[in-house]
Amino acid sequence: MKITNMKRLLSGLLFSIGLFSCTNLDENMYDVISSDETKLTADDLTTIIAPAFAQFREVYWGWNGLFDIYEESSDLIVTPFRVGIGWGDLYLDMHKHTWGPAIEHGNNLWVRAYAGINACNKAAFQIEALGEIENKENTLAELRALRAIYYYLLLDNFRNVPIVTRFDVPKGFLPEQSTGQEVYNFIEEELTQTMPYLSEENSQKTYGRVTRWAAKMTLAKLYLNSEVYVGTARWDDALTQVNDIIGSGQFTLLSSYSANFAVNNTNTPEEIFSIPYSKEYTANMNTYYPFKTLHPLSAATYNMPEPWGGSCGIPQFLDTYDKNDSRMKECWQGGLQYKASGEPIMDGDKQFEYINYMTSVDAAEYNEGYRFVKYEIPIGFTINPDNDVPIYRYADALMIKAECLLRKGQKDDAAQIVTEVRQRAFKSAPEKAEVTGAQLAGGSTYEYGYYENGAITEYEGGADIVNGRFLDELAWEFVGEHHRRQDLIRFGVYTKKKWLTHKPNGDYRVIFPIPQPQRETNTNLGQNPGY
Repeated sequence: MKITNMKRLLSGLLFSIGLFSCTNLDENMYDVISSDETKLTADDLTTIIAPAFAQFREVYWGWNGLFDIYEESSDLIVTPFRVGIGWGDLYLDMHKHTWGPAIEHGNNLWVRAYAGINACNKAAFQIEALGEIENKENTLAELRALRAIYYYLLLDNFRNVPIVTRFDVPKGFLPEQSTGQEVYNFIEEELTQTMPYLSEENSQKTYGRVTRWAAKMTLAKLYLNSEVYVGTARWDDALTQVNDIIGSGQFTLLSSYSANFAVNNTNTPEEIFSIPYSKEYTANMNTYYPFKTLHPLSAATYNMPEPWGGSCGIPQFLDTYDKNDSRMKECWQGGLQYKASGEPIMDGDKQFEYINYMTSVDAAEYNEGYRFVKYEIPIGFTINPDNDVPIYRYADALMIKAECLLRKGQKDDAAQIVTEVRQRAFKSAPEKAEVTGAQLAGGSTYEYGYYENGAITEYEGGADIVNGRFLDELAWEFVGEHHRRQDLIRFGVYTKKKWLTHKPNGDYRVIFPIPQPQRETNTNLGQNPGY
């Protein structure tokens, strides 16, 4: 199947599985697909599995979805209360770490991830009913691996969740809650067992699918965060997985950093696992972020409908960029603003300007804060652009290797890899791309502390963060790529440091509460500690 057709198929089936909780499976949807009216054949194989993949779009870019969870609870992005406009509210709960069991972000992830898991189970049930068909074993293995990726997201955010592997469950079935260790073991076993049956190709035929390399990246992430998840460090195991990816020779860094997030970024050699999007077939799925971040006056910059203007970069983070680091301009829109024609955008009698400053998250002016524009915004867009989301890219594999080496004491080897990743961002000053092992092992350049009215009070700095400069490198390379929350936790910063108006609010916040709506539906679910 051509890649355009795969995009179309996944897009068209996006909403075909519905969104419902794993903890309420009374609907017995398996009755529908087992009826005499439904006749499926081997020719329907791709159609059968498509909903399981398409659900990843809702998980990622759905409102208050995965992107927001990882970025807005971190020290990189915030949605403040805008004077005279609004916002704030639950977004400030994410920033201040004051959320409770009713927080929408947590419930959305739970519902959407389990919808994906259910779609995997449903597809496997349908395929099993087909009898002996070509590629059956490989397809079932791919569904298991995809399901394990959904569970990896649940483990990372909730730890203690139910494991459901069947679609044909009894009426009124309420799954039992598993421990974080049990979920961890399940993910590892599923990925390890299915690995031999997954494709080793990196091509149009496998684009957007779970290949062996996507499974290895998920295992590498599992092992990278193993000490956080289950108390056992597994740096060597993470290293083994990414070494296999690097050694495959199938992936390379793009010469342009921004090309990874361009409108036409399908099937580049840096992508290991991506979510395909299409303006024709996934309308309203990933358009919201330009609207959520840009001021209404920026409509003239892109000839787009008027944005709503809420989210922005945290000034303390933006101040960490080197002036020669091209990723600053490639990810953030700041300074004096211009129309698509090149004329200045006027705000009254002054040219409109985004400023890297914030009065307060509880009372921010509309132009305060640089705006996140890492994903290319095409001139004249009115609906979805075509930017695919790279869930895993080759730079991530390289940086996982660098981190494992750094933690194993091989600092200079780690520095060589980080230098390689940095080089494309410092073409105007190539000498600045080079870093040393000693630098990576040193403190962070982030000026942590409470921030208000443009000044840092209760100053903490970042000099005390072990391997803090490497943590900075992760932020500069992966801002806005569902990284930061996890990285801050792994480096011991998430519940220890102050930034902007966030103050430490309990170590238990490294995981989210089990959503209250789910506990009301399933009495087998206990609450996570602290909530």
